[in-house]
Amino acid sequence: MAGLKLKIQKREKLADQLYGQILEQIVSGNLAEGAKLPSENEICASFGVSRPVVREALRKLQTDGLVFARQGVGSFVKKRPPQGLIEFAQAGDVAGLLRCFEARIAIEGETARLAAERAGTRHHKEIEFALRTLEQGIGSGGIANEADFDFHLAIARASGNDIFVTMLNSLHTVIASSMGVALSITRTGSKERAQKVLSEHQQIFDAILSRDSAAADLLMRYHLMQARQRVTDHARDK
Repeated sequence: MAGLKLKIQKREKLADQLYGQILEQIVSGNLAEGAKLPSENEICASFGVSRPVVREALRKLQTDGLVFARQGVGSFVKKRPPQGLIEFAQAGDVAGLLRCFEARIAIEGETARLAAERAGTRHHKEIEFALRTLEQGIGSGGIANEADFDFHLAIARASGNDIFVTMLNSLHTVIASSMGVALSITRTGSKERAQKVLSEHQQIFDAILSRDSAAADLLMRYHLMQARQRVTDHARDK
């Protein structure tokens, strides 16, 4: 790692670039699980960045569960993400994609809860159509991220609150990108992993259909947390 130099991209935050390059070292196995990261001073010197940039990158890696810190000792690799995380996304974009999952967990649990309370027959049909399209896409070996987005957007429409619809549409690019990465990783995994992804979607729909608002909220949050973990842990649901 000492020989690496950060390649500055003017449109990307330095901390996200550093995050991405440390992430690449973890994914590749150059930094194994349990390995100690270089000190902040060593990272500053290797990448030619300031200490605040290093600390921000390390904080994000800790937040994402990829590294952990021991006070007075340093930072260590906690787990290795799947190879697909840097094959299907630019390493410097990963931090932003994971932030997207955080925002969605906060927002979409509520959309699912309201959809369970307010959805009519038309909404149920729209959600089910998107779900079946997603099933067909994954079943045929595709990525189907647009069908996945349509499923979540249909639930937002069913909530009866147009603000949720506007929020998801405004985040379409980053949400579709994060879905594409997650589904691409799923496509390269086991059939059981793909089935679990579809089962999570089906359970959300079933809760909305049965007007169980508490279950819809919980299942949506669980699904998004599981999706986030699947893209950050190479050992999960292989």
